[in-house]
Amino acid sequence: MKNLLVSLEKAGDFDEIIDVRTPLEFAEDHIPGALNAPVLSNEERVLVGTTYKQVSPFEATRIGAALVARNIAHHLETTFADRPRNWRPLIYCWRGGKRSGSVTTLFNMIGWQARQLDGGYKTYRRATLDTLATLPKTFSYIALVGPTGSGKTRLLAALHAAGAQTLDLEALAAHRGSLLGAWAGVAQPSQKRFDTLLVSALRTFDPARPVFVEAESRRIGSVALPLALLETFHQGRCVEVISSREDRAAFLLHDYAHLFDDPDALKGQLQRMIGLHSRERVTGWQKLVDDNRRAELAHELIGRHYDPAYARSSHQHFVQLPRALQWNFRPNDADVVDQAKALLVQLDSSALAVI
Repeated sequence: MKNLLVSLEKAGDFDEIIDVRTPLEFAEDHIPGALNAPVLSNEERVLVGTTYKQVSPFEATRIGAALVARNIAHHLETTFADRPRNWRPLIYCWRGGKRSGSVTTLFNMIGWQARQLDGGYKTYRRATLDTLATLPKTFSYIALVGPTGSGKTRLLAALHAAGAQTLDLEALAAHRGSLLGAWAGVAQPSQKRFDTLLVSALRTFDPARPVFVEAESRRIGSVALPLALLETFHQGRCVEVISSREDRAAFLLHDYAHLFDDPDALKGQLQRMIGLHSRERVTGWQKLVDDNRRAELAHELIGRHYDPAYARSSHQHFVQLPRALQWNFRPNDADVVDQAKALLVQLDSSALAVI
């Protein structure tokens, strides 16, 4: 079997990457572009593991072999029925063990030039973490800094539309970053999946050009940013995004309108602010939810929660914020891309002035 093993560096040499782990393992994270062809279902893997612990390793192996053989046969009749004679797949499982080994051996018996990823997904995961410790440091960043509701996310999207390099961490994390920032009906990726998506995004950038990124803390909802990225863009240039209180309130009412579709859930999220704010204040905010007084709640959260939090955190983390370019942004206007283009011109002028 040794001659059928290949390293992760050679993954690009193959026609297709096949992940034979369970659907749950695949959903948690997988090599970009991989196709999931599980040789054990979620339930079957639990059955084999339980048998191993409660009966014997031999009985677990016998049951597992029968299930794997049956599932491989199904994939041969369906998923891989149209693969050509000269097809070259790379197969992997969790550790490069029996699951991927079984598929690789059988595929080669058929005549395909299949190979097994040495070390399996664990090798890929280790490489991802190593990359996240170094790759983020190879870029220069311009952080968009400003209080919640100032439209940083919208400006970042406008900068992308204007041709700038942008790293949208909130899109990768499926979360807006604030306490009320969960996306309606969308689960966040696992930490492993977020890391994979982040590496894929970073690899698209040109190190000779700046990367615009929205100011974030260490955590975006349930996922954490790698320290190498966080420390690098905290040291980089800043644009302080300034919007009027009226624009910010209108922006929040638009982007957070879905929260009022489930008033009880919104009140539950506000309840989590007790400790940061008095019980009496939070109860007052919950009353505003009951009364559907959306604009008043938006102004209250801006003045009493978001702005004080921004004042505490941003000046603590972004060392170049005192020298930041201040940019007046109108996040609710139709010309946000034109505003972004004007910002790029201003930044170019500022850079030339420094030179």
